[in-house]
Amino acid sequence: MTMTLPTGTKLVIATFAVSGVVHMVRPQVFEPLVPQQLGAPRPWVYGSGVLELVCAAGLTTRQRWAPAVTTATLAGIWVGNLKMALDVQRSRRPAWQKAAVWARMPVQVPLLKAAWTSPTR
Repeated sequence: MTMTLPTGTKLVIATFAVSGVVHMVRPQVFEPLVPQQLGAPRPWVYGSGVLELVCAAGLTTRQRWAPAVTTATLAGIWVGNLKMALDVQRSRRPAWQKAAVWARMPVQVPLLKAAWTSPTR
């Protein structure tokens, strides 16, 4: 008998699946998140998109490696979002936009927990 995946795991899968596809078809959306020190952003964007799609597939099929790799990926994404929040804070953007990029930081915590506790075979 196959057990249904928890809601949190399904949310991580959906988020990674959608984001992974967007990485492939609109890489310019994510390029500002890549630190200049890493060089050309496009390969990093494509690579992280592939990683998100692989993680989504791994969680879906309950692979043993998937919770740890997905959690590590989310931690890396958190760092990218922190960079974006700091960049926006130093910009001339409206206060509501500055607040919005900071508001998404704690939202990632439940995703990290859901990924880490995802069931495996």
